[in-house]
Amino acid sequence: MRVNLKRGAAPILLAAIASAGLFGCASKVVVPEAAPLVDVPASWTNSAKRGLSDRIDADWWKRFGSAELTELVAAGQGGNLDLGAARARVRQAEAQAKIAGVQLLPTVDLSTGASRDVPIGSGSGSTSANVWLSTAYEVDFWGKNEANVKSVDASLKANRYDRQTVALTTTSAIVSVYLQVLSLNDRLDIAREHVANAEKVLALVGAQREAGSASPLDLARQRSAVAGLKAAIPDLQQQAREAMSALAILLGRSPQTFSIENHGLDSVVLPDVTPGLPSELLVRRPDILRAEAVLESANADVAAARAALFPRIRMTSAAGAQSNALLALFNGPNLLATVGASLVAPIFDGGRLRSERDLAIARKQELVQVYRATVVAALSEVDLVLGQIRTIDEQRRLKATEMEQARIANDLAQIRYKVGAEDLMTVLDTQRAMSDVQNELGMLKLKRLQATVSLFKALGGGWKDEGPKETPADKDPGERREQARQGGEGRGGKG
Repeated sequence: MRVNLKRGAAPILLAAIASAGLFGCASKVVVPEAAPLVDVPASWTNSAKRGLSDRIDADWWKRFGSAELTELVAAGQGGNLDLGAARARVRQAEAQAKIAGVQLLPTVDLSTGASRDVPIGSGSGSTSANVWLSTAYEVDFWGKNEANVKSVDASLKANRYDRQTVALTTTSAIVSVYLQVLSLNDRLDIAREHVANAEKVLALVGAQREAGSASPLDLARQRSAVAGLKAAIPDLQQQAREAMSALAILLGRSPQTFSIENHGLDSVVLPDVTPGLPSELLVRRPDILRAEAVLESANADVAAARAALFPRIRMTSAAGAQSNALLALFNGPNLLATVGASLVAPIFDGGRLRSERDLAIARKQELVQVYRATVVAALSEVDLVLGQIRTIDEQRRLKATEMEQARIANDLAQIRYKVGAEDLMTVLDTQRAMSDVQNELGMLKLKRLQATVSLFKALGGGWKDEGPKETPADKDPGERREQARQGGEGRGGKG
């Protein structure tokens, strides 16, 4: 086989080697990847607990002690539509990463052809055939292709963190709305209980009216009180329907066929959470890690933009055969091979490459501020939730005392009214006061539970970065069904 070096290829190859030697000390353009400094406090302002946090499990919602809630969260992680879209975005990013990785590999092409020349006038025709195997490879002296791959890999990490953020937000919403449904059921029970008590008083007033010891005004006032208490029930029922509908949507289900079994907040427990140190937040919240990954991608984009200012060196080679006779295609004299090298250096592009570099640097500077803002917002969110929990706990303590005294006052007012020592207005006032306090106490219980959900979410929900491993919930429902079917067939075969 003869190997022919194309005319002009040798000087180009020598120029490429000379350029490599000239720029050897700067063979790769590297941008420092130091993370931006953020002023992280040593402790939380509104937390009475100090030190490292307790272990928050990835399935933190189980600490509320409700088996039904655990089932709903599992259903939501598989059926929520926003989470399904986030998983699709991850698969898109994985495909982009595979495409970008090809830049580091040579390309190989195979081409074949045959032609027949037929003269229009006199003379005989001729046949020619050829087959070529060609390769091309861009020598990544300055690290441009490697930087592009790093940028796409960082974008993939950002998409995975974004998926985890969506999963955490979805789970928190499911738990919060579920607690709201249970609380509304409790408030409906309380409202019906108040109506029943008011109707008992109405019966007492009616009996006294017949006996002549109560006036028509007293009877009308009590009837008005009963009607007012009954009027509050339809609004609570509508709120319960709206909450149930919202919960069904979070699970990706139709609200018309959705229902739950548990009735009130007595079916859940209030978990205790230790927030730990503020610095732990930087590695526990997926939104912070997403902002860091986006910044890492921008950093690699800066390196690629700077490397684009340097010459590009491309190596090519080809081997094949060409002959006027198809049967003689692979005879020795017909075999050829070529090797070439080219060096392309930007001379004048109107400042496009430098502008692209400046654009990449400016975007990185923007994302530095975005990262800092994300960290500051996360720190603020945790501190505000901790302050809210302290406030709610104090309110519940005081409201419990108020409720105890309101119940005593209502009981005494009814007893004194029966013996004629109090008028009906006193009974109505104590009834209204007890009803209001009981409703407020129930709403404070819900707020306390939801504040705990917010704290779990603000602390990262026990999420841990375990790399690109895909959990069953991360796959499409169709993929899960296919794998389950295959697994069932395998188990059936073994049986």
